[in-house]
Formats: sequence, structure tokens, C-alpha cells
Amino acid sequence: MSHTAIMLLAGLALLTLLRLTNRDAARATRMFLILWLVISIGNLLVGVLYAGYGWVEEAGIWLLVFGAPAAAALLARRIAA
Repeated sequence: MSHTAIMLLAGLALLTLLRLTNRDAARATRMFLILWLVISIGNLLVGVLYAGYGWVEEAGIWLLVFGAPAAAALLARRIAA
């Protein structure tokens, strides 16, 4: 399994965990977006600084890694409202 797929699954798992442990869906969504932003930027920095990928190359992957779970969180919040 690719690292990108693992990160996407980790994001969805974190979203699920926060939604199940918080009664307030809006708060859970905000917490997820903040945590996932920090985690995904950390992943971007590891890719650039240690794995040898370029900034532009890694930024494209970051958009997917952060964007897909973030979109799922916002969609789940909208459906729950």
C-alpha cells in the first residue's frame, strides 16, 4: 500500500474517531481540520526534507492528502446539520 493511501486512510480514521467521541459535530469538524492540517504539513515536510522530493512535487500530493479527508469532513458536517 502506498504512503499516500495510508495517509488518506489515517485521515479518515481520525475523522471517524473525532466524530464518534464528540457530540458536537461542528466542534469535531473544527478539531479534525486543525489536527489534520498540522499532520499533513508534517508529512509534507518529511517528504521534502528527508525523502528527497521537491516542494512542487510534494505540494501536489499534499493537496490530495489534506484535501480529500478535509472535504469528507465538511461534507459529513453538512449532511449532519
